[in-house]
Amino acid sequence: MIEKTINYFKKEWFLTGMMSAVALAALIPSVGQSGGVLHLDQVTAVGIAIIFFLHGIGLSPQAIRAGITNWKLHIFVQSATFVAYPLLWLIFGNVLHALMPAALAFGFCYLFVLPSTISSSVAMTSAAKGNIPGAIFNASLSSVLGVLITPFLIQWFMGMDGVQMDIVDTVLSISSMLLLPMIVGQLLRPVLFKLLEKRKSIINKIDKWVILLIVFNAFSDSVKDGIWTDFAISTLAMTLLVTTIILLVVVHSMQWIARKAGFNREDEIAAVFCGTKKTLAAGVPMAKVIFGANPMLGMMLLPIMFYHQIQIFYCAILANRYAKACEQEQAASQPAKAR
Repeated sequence: MIEKTINYFKKEWFLTGMMSAVALAALIPSVGQSGGVLHLDQVTAVGIAIIFFLHGIGLSPQAIRAGITNWKLHIFVQSATFVAYPLLWLIFGNVLHALMPAALAFGFCYLFVLPSTISSSVAMTSAAKGNIPGAIFNASLSSVLGVLITPFLIQWFMGMDGVQMDIVDTVLSISSMLLLPMIVGQLLRPVLFKLLEKRKSIINKIDKWVILLIVFNAFSDSVKDGIWTDFAISTLAMTLLVTTIILLVVVHSMQWIARKAGFNREDEIAAVFCGTKKTLAAGVPMAKVIFGANPMLGMMLLPIMFYHQIQIFYCAILANRYAKACEQEQAASQPAKAR
């Protein structure tokens, strides 16, 4: 029993790390706060640049070119990410404000306007035997568009409630922090790709370690400013419930729409996984840029932190179902071919 528990925590080390970061922030906030002993505000800024530099090296130009012509899939995915999700805020924003603290409600607003993930969208599409080039193109396009669209939507939605920011400065800051390192990485891909491939097991963990540091920093700032003093456990439970409902409803709605739109199985898989995922890897750094050292940042990040874990868990189950259905179809078609 003890061995199984240890093995589980080793396998789910990122989830364990997230919970540990929050716990440490509650116990020793002075260590993780901005300007504190570790200067995590500066350390994480460098870490963010490294993450997107590595993403740039990892993007395959050939795979992106292979998926670029499928316009029907591209329109579906980007509309789901930047139209359907933001509509949820326009429809249910007032309800969320009535149910929970304003900072947490704005956290859902932020979740809805984030771009899709890259790595997990492609990984899930591959595991489900879907359209991998289409997934790579759309996940990458979503990340690039998100640099421009996410801050504009945040200003539009949150500006209604008196939250203001300089759009131009925000876009320039996000571009220099995220887009520029990605472009540099893409330019250096021919030189560095093979070298980094040999250390893939280490490289794949860097973004997660940086995210853990950012979470520690954000929650430490929140604790030091007393944001969590009146935050009930029931509110956390409600946040988990709402994020779960959102994911399940959107995933199965996208499946239904993709089938009605006449997508084949491979394109449906890419559409569902790229169109319903929201990025934690880019979402946390972007929040740091958009909201700065806002003491409410930790609370604002709760929805995307919950959503990330739920989407990985449920989409892995869904990918397995798609893969099994594909294998069954192939097995059923083999006797027919033999005849």
